[in-house]
Amino acid sequence: MRVHNHREICVHDTPVPRKKLVRVKVVRKKVVRKKKPKAPAKEAVVAPQDPPSLAPPALPPECPPLGLESLRVQDSQLRASSHKRYGLGAHRGRLNIQSGLYDGDFYDGGWCAGREDGEQWLEVDAGRLTNFTGVITQGLNSIWTYDWVTSYKVQVSNDTHTWQPCHNGTDEAVFPGNKDPETPVLNLLPSPMVGRYLRINPQTWFPNGTICLRAEILGCPLPDPNNAYAWYSPPLPTDKLDFRHHNYKEMRKLMKRVNEECPDITRVYSIGKSYLGLKMYVMEISDNPGQHEVGEPEFRYVAGMHGNEVLGRELLLNLMEYLCREFRLGNPRVVQLVTETRIHLLPSMNPDGYETAYKLGSELSGWAMGRWTYEGIDLNHNFADLNTALWDAEDNDLVPHEFPNHYIPIPEYYTFANATVAPETRAVIDWMQRYPFVLSANLHGGELVVTYPFDMTRTYWKAQELTPTADDGVFRWLATVYATSNLAMASEERRLCHYDDFIRYGNIINGANWHTVPGSMNDFSYLHTNCFEITVELSCDKFPHASELPAEWENNRESLLLYMEQVHRGIKGVVRDRDTEQGIANAIISVDGINHDVRTAFDGDYWRLLNPGEYEVTARAEGYEAATQPCRVSYENVPTPCSFRLARAPRPRLRGRLSGGPPPLPDLPLRLRRERLRRLRAHRRAQ
Repeated sequence: MRVHNHREICVHDTPVPRKKLVRVKVVRKKVVRKKKPKAPAKEAVVAPQDPPSLAPPALPPECPPLGLESLRVQDSQLRASSHKRYGLGAHRGRLNIQSGLYDGDFYDGGWCAGREDGEQWLEVDAGRLTNFTGVITQGLNSIWTYDWVTSYKVQVSNDTHTWQPCHNGTDEAVFPGNKDPETPVLNLLPSPMVGRYLRINPQTWFPNGTICLRAEILGCPLPDPNNAYAWYSPPLPTDKLDFRHHNYKEMRKLMKRVNEECPDITRVYSIGKSYLGLKMYVMEISDNPGQHEVGEPEFRYVAGMHGNEVLGRELLLNLMEYLCREFRLGNPRVVQLVTETRIHLLPSMNPDGYETAYKLGSELSGWAMGRWTYEGIDLNHNFADLNTALWDAEDNDLVPHEFPNHYIPIPEYYTFANATVAPETRAVIDWMQRYPFVLSANLHGGELVVTYPFDMTRTYWKAQELTPTADDGVFRWLATVYATSNLAMASEERRLCHYDDFIRYGNIINGANWHTVPGSMNDFSYLHTNCFEITVELSCDKFPHASELPAEWENNRESLLLYMEQVHRGIKGVVRDRDTEQGIANAIISVDGINHDVRTAFDGDYWRLLNPGEYEVTARAEGYEAATQPCRVSYENVPTPCSFRLARAPRPRLRGRLSGGPPPLPDLPLRLRRERLRRLRAHRRAQ
């Protein structure tokens, strides 16, 4: 946790000159659109109120959080003196826990005492002897009320009968609490205290509210001579990877190191820059990096769309290391994956937002700091809305004869110079055009669930509505593959992160049936390109402490590998000119019964994700006669070859005369799509 630059000295009623409490306060940053600065803006720091001669005491060695936020601390380890109702019980007193939408929800946003007096407490059982070093608090998460604790005491015990208060010199310490419900505030104990149990005892609270709080406890486990079982620690991962949080410079160093260790299968390239000028680096892993091989599908992972959801970033950096090392060791599974798939890993789509969250640290960035870009844009709502145009055309029976069911052009308004399109979004859209991606996953954090398109509800005024795509069966399979192989999601002992019960749905859900997200990258990818993309919410904790990264790698390693292997599910082939044997670019591949087509890449090759079954597949291209053939997809995870050789059609004028009708129109949607993309790129270069 990086908190040393955000300290404020707090003097209590009876100050003792040699010992001071250290309070770390996070200053909230207003999210507004700004003019581009000449240099990155620095975070505001609250100046100490004490004279310069009263220097802060040296901080104790850093101890990790016990895990209230990450759910390593179980509900049975939390107790309270009283509670208003079950939904505000001790088990809800976890840092950053989120409430439901309704007042009186069964899963509410914190612990609230049943009485208002100085005898109330929230108790945490660490499960073993622990060297407690600090407490982090927030107020109640609620859209209906404002409740937080403004000061509190701390006591420690070994048996819950005898309690030792925390002292600041000779007096019992009273720690300053919160000034709003959401900003986390850290108080380090004047001296570390050893015990198994810790109580937070509120003394004062917001005058118009009541006693409510969310908390995290910092402490280092100690060996207990009376309990041999408490010495047990979870086994460390066998993969020797760089398990820590990497800022921008450290991320670049790691990617450079992996590239130097495996130069024959890796390539590092940039797809653009953030608003503040940080490059958006991608690691390519392939047996022929830098080249598209005919018949080899292209896959991508994207992380860090929300800068404060950092686990995906670290998992992708670890995945780079893992694939490089295992390929060199000759791991057959990795060798096959690398030689048969072109893999692209984008660990940080929002580098500016990440740097904001990174400066505050894992426990103090709160629930939203760093989520948006520097301009205040949520990238997951910033892609063009293609859903509305498609659904309007479907309602008027225009699809697919007059309006395409795929490769839908970007709306004209989206290409205007004054359109609110982040440079990060423009860079990713341009990236999507340059590579024929087949499958992708967008890694997020804050929940444990896998969502699949559509993300936007078809009924515009509904916040939730089941809105499946034409490929709903394939998307459900892809989501299930990741969810069932993820150790955290598949655990029978796991509890809800916040208030949504995804366990009963197998930890997968249609995105729109969870909450509507207009302008999502998943929907855009499906409707504008050939790429199928899902969203993976990796962890209840958006910014896990570095000590939890090894366990998170173990939770996700198999899922990351198995999901990449799904890019080979379905059919693949090459559409060629029958006379010249040259590949035909942008040929349309249609599957009977599925109202969503894909197109061939520039070499004429294509990939179509399908579940096992028998299909009638048609290939057609401008200037050629269409061809149809049956293709069978087996249950093995091996693509079924399904290639076509198309004969040239008679010239348009002659064909019109022979048929007695007008000559066929050219591929207007494709031309319109190219023109809109050209305009979008022009505005990107002008930024």
